[in-house]
Amino acid sequence: MQLVLDHLAVCAVTLAEGVAAMEARLGVTLAAGGEHPLMGTQNRLLGLGPGLYLEVIAVDPAAPRPAWPRWFDLDRFTGPPRLANWICRTDDLDAALAAAPPGIGAPVALSRGDYRWRFAIPPTGVLPFDDAHPGLIEWGGDLHPAKGLPDSRCRLRRLVVTHPEAAALHRHLGALADPRVVVQAGPEKALMAEIETPFGLRLLQ
Repeated sequence: MQLVLDHLAVCAVTLAEGVAAMEARLGVTLAAGGEHPLMGTQNRLLGLGPGLYLEVIAVDPAAPRPAWPRWFDLDRFTGPPRLANWICRTDDLDAALAAAPPGIGAPVALSRGDYRWRFAIPPTGVLPFDDAHPGLIEWGGDLHPAKGLPDSRCRLRRLVVTHPEAAALHRHLGALADPRVVVQAGPEKALMAEIETPFGLRLLQ
């Protein structure tokens, strides 16, 4: 069982606000996304190279509120758009969940168009380590969103994950071997992505 960096999630109060903020920050246009009826959310996407993408996600005002907490703690999200979560994929979600810390969530089967996936959704909407632990996903078949996205010429240089319990978090990420992901100690949870763009290095926080 291996973990692979799959995508970054930028949360926003509204999708339009999130898209505008990311396009201004990175200088590129986001591609179309879609809706997640089970969660009452919607997104837009940006390819970051093979097997990796950025997702801007927000509550869908046209969808009914689900009877359970939305993923990425979107029910309580306030403030400007920001990098809030990161997600890793695995080819054995059940094994990954067995090795994950308490609170990671239960696997839920989801789909959109031709895409099929299972995602571990935490019961509170908040992932372990104050949302510093990655969400876990298992894609069905060979389809992956990054394959269908235009080349934005943006690439992730580094993802820095900061948390007071960095050592414990690092132990739980033993199945992730990606030199771009750096886990470090700090006074509070924080995520920062360094992204190379056609216009130079940009930081997302």
